Amino acid sequence: MHHANHFYGHAHVLAGYCGLDPDDPPRIDGYVQHGWNVVDGLGAGTPYVSGRPIFVWSEQTRRRAWSMGRRYATVIGAPWLYLLSTSPPAEAPRAGTIWYPFHGWEGQHVAGDHQRLIDEILETEDGPITFCLYWHEFRDERIRRRYERAGRVICHGYRGLRWLDTDTKFLHNQLAELRAHRRVASNRLSSAVLYGAAVGCEPAVYGDPMHLDGEVRVTADRIRRQWPELHGSHPDPADATASALYELGAGDLASPAELRAILGWAGA
Repeated sequence: MHHANHFYGHAHVLAGYCGLDPDDPPRIDGYVQHGWNVVDGLGAGTPYVSGRPIFVWSEQTRRRAWSMGRRYATVIGAPWLYLLSTSPPAEAPRAGTIWYPFHGWEGQHVAGDHQRLIDEILETEDGPITFCLYWHEFRDERIRRRYERAGRVICHGYRGLRWLDTDTKFLHNQLAELRAHRRVASNRLSSAVLYGAAVGCEPAVYGDPMHLDGEVRVTADRIRRQWPELHGSHPDPADATASALYELGAGDLASPAELRAILGWAGA
């Protein structure tokens, strides 16, 4: 199995949905999209064996993959939605905003003025704020301390790399936090914003978008043009949520039996 299939515990969530052991998911026969993006669903630099299947979240992503030569793309919906289908919400009051600052990763650090972003957030939000830092920034003491001076700071866990140190409960941790908040926001449209909208948070995207080292910003600019309904400090919640659910593939989920067949788990 490609190690990216384990990122955020995706393979584990899918195995649990299929009635298999979530602690020991079988090998997936292909590549699962592990985050929202506006290309073919695969992560930047992901080694791809030509002719192998890829499993993407939405029909729009499948069409983009096809245009890029990925002829074996199948829409299955986001693993996040499969987790939701097996995790009924608890009746608990929501309060405040969970804010996801744009983050870097092993190959690229994020650059920008964190304090200026924090000041704008504090001026915009009207309740308690939880800052959820990606593991990359959470481990940077200088960055983490800036956010700790402004509110509660958490991290959902480590994504994992080459099958090592994966927090297989990453999405479970994220789900619990999102269901506890009234709003979800970020300075860039991302998986976290879409996930929050799918569980009833009011989504928002605003603030300095920052940038990655060496980033070509054409794609970031295109995202803001193509999804205006999700941008702004207070976009219309109904329009934003409808768009988020489409991007996650809410209408394309498979049954457990179908998903086992699609992922090569029919005999598992």
